[in-house]
Amino acid sequence: MPEPGATAGEAAGEPVGGGQADQASPPVAELTPADVATLAGRIVGELERAVVGKRPVLELVLTGLLADGHVLVEDVPGVAKTLMARSLATVTGLDFARIQFTPDLIPSDLTGSIVPGPGDQPVFAKGPLFANLVLGDEINRSPSKTQAAALEAMEERQITVDGRSHPLPRPFFLVATQNPIETEGTYPLPEAQLDRFLLRVGVGYPSADDERELLRRRVERGAEQPRLEPVVGPADVVAMQRAVERVGADGDVIDYVVRIVEATRANDALEIGASPRGGLSLLRAARARAAVDGRDFATPSDVKSLAGAVLAHRLVLRTEAWVRGVREHDVVDECLASVPTPESLTRTDIEAAAWQAGADGRSGP
Repeated sequence: MPEPGATAGEAAGEPVGGGQADQASPPVAELTPADVATLAGRIVGELERAVVGKRPVLELVLTGLLADGHVLVEDVPGVAKTLMARSLATVTGLDFARIQFTPDLIPSDLTGSIVPGPGDQPVFAKGPLFANLVLGDEINRSPSKTQAAALEAMEERQITVDGRSHPLPRPFFLVATQNPIETEGTYPLPEAQLDRFLLRVGVGYPSADDERELLRRRVERGAEQPRLEPVVGPADVVAMQRAVERVGADGDVIDYVVRIVEATRANDALEIGASPRGGLSLLRAARARAAVDGRDFATPSDVKSLAGAVLAHRLVLRTEAWVRGVREHDVVDECLASVPTPESLTRTDIEAAAWQAGADGRSGP
């Protein structure tokens, strides 16, 4: 059931004939890649006050948000999966709702339902999916019918109840978690739903130094959780997403994505390779990473650094490969090794473009 106190789950009902989206935040000025990089640095810096020693993971999740996708966080309990999502909502000023997936959860617990209103007129009571950032905790603990209720929200940014569509607020970002080591009482996500996640990331254990720092901070602050401050608001996040859409990718980078995707389809260890959606997602994530780095153009290194997180969960291994211990990330690494990296955008080119941008007082090459 939705967590008590989840703000979106308590939204007032709206008339059945309504279906209007929440009022949009006031527009903000158009952002340059340099603006995006500055705001992204401030967001990650504030998040690091809560999640210690995991800057690459935080940047990866933020990349998913700025690419207007969704993220599946898969790791063992106790490594700050929930804390990371809740902290991101606080720092970005996004309306937050948490759904604890359980075997008795039904679709209307996510989407909302029709209930009697004033004068016995039916109204639509919004479910917890009507939030900017939704945490689906242990998503693989609910039956497939309930998991599927999130599909329309993730892909279409709307939900349909009683034949009527209701648009979700923007931005809309779903962070789902699951525990990969516990299978009893779980319902594995089907490939169709896995494909809706832009990224699948793991958090991992902290280093010994980071864990010492984590414990030291806990003693010093005298409270269970650190008090984080908002760095941006929903309108800023939407503006950052719009800036990502203006990031370019030349023909060599696009061709590099295509050849990586084709390599997965030809790999003998796979029954099913990456779909065209996988290629689109890889390019979208690479453009978001470029914006986070302050560039208005994507590079092969952006593609290569994100290929595992974007493609691995979209691949289906052959049974014999799985028995041999081959894993999806291994296949992605093999494909990256087999595809030559384009040389049109080398690090020297990037540094020269950055220097020229600074000399001209502008962003980009």
